[in-house]
Amino acid sequence: MPKILYVATVVKTHILEFHVPYLKMLKEMGWETAVAARNDFEDPSDCVIPYCDSFYDIPFERNPVNQRNRKAYKELKKVIDDGGYNIIHCHTPVGAMLTRLAAKDARKKGCKVIYTAHGFHFYKGAPLVNWLLYYPVEKLLAKKTDVLVTINTEDYQRAQKFKALKTAYVPGVGIDIGKFSRTEGIREKKRSELGIPLDAKVLLSVGELNVNKNHKVVLNALPDMKNCWYVVCGRGPLMDNYKKLASELGVSDRVILAGYRTDVAEFYQMADVFVFPSFREGLPVALMEAMASGLPCVAARNRGTDDLLNGSEMLFDATNLEELKHDLKVALSPEGKKEVIRNKEHLLQFDINNTTEKIKDIYLSVLGK
Repeated sequence: MPKILYVATVVKTHILEFHVPYLKMLKEMGWETAVAARNDFEDPSDCVIPYCDSFYDIPFERNPVNQRNRKAYKELKKVIDDGGYNIIHCHTPVGAMLTRLAAKDARKKGCKVIYTAHGFHFYKGAPLVNWLLYYPVEKLLAKKTDVLVTINTEDYQRAQKFKALKTAYVPGVGIDIGKFSRTEGIREKKRSELGIPLDAKVLLSVGELNVNKNHKVVLNALPDMKNCWYVVCGRGPLMDNYKKLASELGVSDRVILAGYRTDVAEFYQMADVFVFPSFREGLPVALMEAMASGLPCVAARNRGTDDLLNGSEMLFDATNLEELKHDLKVALSPEGKKEVIRNKEHLLQFDINNTTEKIKDIYLSVLGK
């Protein structure tokens, strides 16, 4: 029975968000599964990972120079050295960095290390500091990687210049398209729950409230978007800043910062337009979910949204407020419906059934099967 270890910085907002379908696939294949990540639940007892035989709570920190990562490295190395794994599949910059360093001895014994880059921190237009800090590290650690998996075309082209034993492209972490089909009555129910009038137009964003996600630009557009509400599902350090900005703009009564939600699928059904204003993305799952839900999508141009909305006329410069307002008005018009049809057809390649099969092929290939 093959043994596989999944490594990521956190459980709640990474392993459970993206990797449960892959753990399920592995269990159905008869493999033994393990996960090493930090338990980031407010109540640690809530940490339950489906299809996982063994869980190791490793104190990873997102900041690569945080001293706690030294302890995380030691604990992870022991897990790897004692585990006898056939494959280690690592994710997230810090988790992947420490894994590839800690797996040195395991690789000598035949363990294969796979790394999925969910969006390199160096990209076209990235700050110089990102290139100086992250590019040399990823280039060096590629030599300690048996398969480097990229999820967008820009990263794939760049990764081929590195010296991983193999570089592969997989179209994202996958999405269960069928999960986002429409259900009668949800639109009215969710709007009533949130206190939003049925005749209002609702703009929806899903993502952490941080600088990169750039919700600020949508808030600044709202004063000129009459009868439009803005709802954001997500939590983060800028929650209070955005509440203050909404008040200063005089739109507090039309802004709902809903926090972390487990019912996001219902929010998609309640909204009229999905807005994704991020500066940087690898291949955003939230945007895929919105496309699957049949929403017109307005997004800032970056490598991830370019791959998903290839050919769309509703891609805007993340810093261009006027361009955003124009695209929102187009999305709310009959033209927006034409984009919905095109988006759904394009989305088929990102379906979870396709991506799990591609990852399965990678696993079997490194095992020589």
